[in-house]
Amino acid sequence: MSVLIVIPARYASTRYPGKPLVPLTGATGEKRSLVERSWRAASSVAGVDRVVVATDDDRIKEAAEAFGAEVVMTSETCANGTERCAEAHAALGGGYEIVVNLQGDAPLTPHWFVEDLVAGLRAAPGMGLATPVLRCNGETLNSLLADRKEGRVGGTTAVFAADHSALYFSKEVVPYCGQTFGDGENTPVFHHVGVYAYRPDALAAYPDWDTGPLERLEGLEQLRFLENGRKVLCVEVEARGREFWELNNPEDVPRLEAMLKKMGHE
Repeated sequence: MSVLIVIPARYASTRYPGKPLVPLTGATGEKRSLVERSWRAASSVAGVDRVVVATDDDRIKEAAEAFGAEVVMTSETCANGTERCAEAHAALGGGYEIVVNLQGDAPLTPHWFVEDLVAGLRAAPGMGLATPVLRCNGETLNSLLADRKEGRVGGTTAVFAADHSALYFSKEVVPYCGQTFGDGENTPVFHHVGVYAYRPDALAAYPDWDTGPLERLEGLEQLRFLENGRKVLCVEVEARGREFWELNNPEDVPRLEAMLKKMGHE
């Protein structure tokens, strides 16, 4: 089953303009852009046939080609990464059985997150797409709560049914839990990992749907599937001792750099 990874990279982010080109310093003192580190993460995934960066900006195109990435130019009208992935897949002529959207702000995504995600979608033929979720420990939950208290979006949380089909995704911390947890203690909150695996029919249908009120309010692209009655499979992944965080705000840069150094990333 052929697998394509698309890394959507948009320069004109409202919250963090130029984010894909933000340099992050690794363990050796080497500075590499966010998009390069995301591309390196994608390239480490087993069982993938092709990895491309999808962008509408020449600055990102030039930077990506300079470190060896294949680039697909997409239109400025793409509202989010899913629409950009749909356009990139079509531009490449289609034909892939699974398309993975590895968003360009998640360079710490372990390869097994994506491998488990693809395996989960393959094992669920009735699902059009899947996304990973990671159970928060007390430290991660407290970080999410602290970000919300300061008015920052520190990550997205997910709640799902017994069959692991998504019930909701939110930038608020859900479900509410009124107790405190120790740093290493498991919590009932799941951090949504910003990766998606689509079957081509679900991906192709997405751009034709109108943006619904929940997607508009939360700013979360995956809610468009739920608002149009499509199931989203939540695949629980294991951290295996690795730390995970996305680059959502400028304040996240020192945290990501510390994690890169701790994990020995160049």
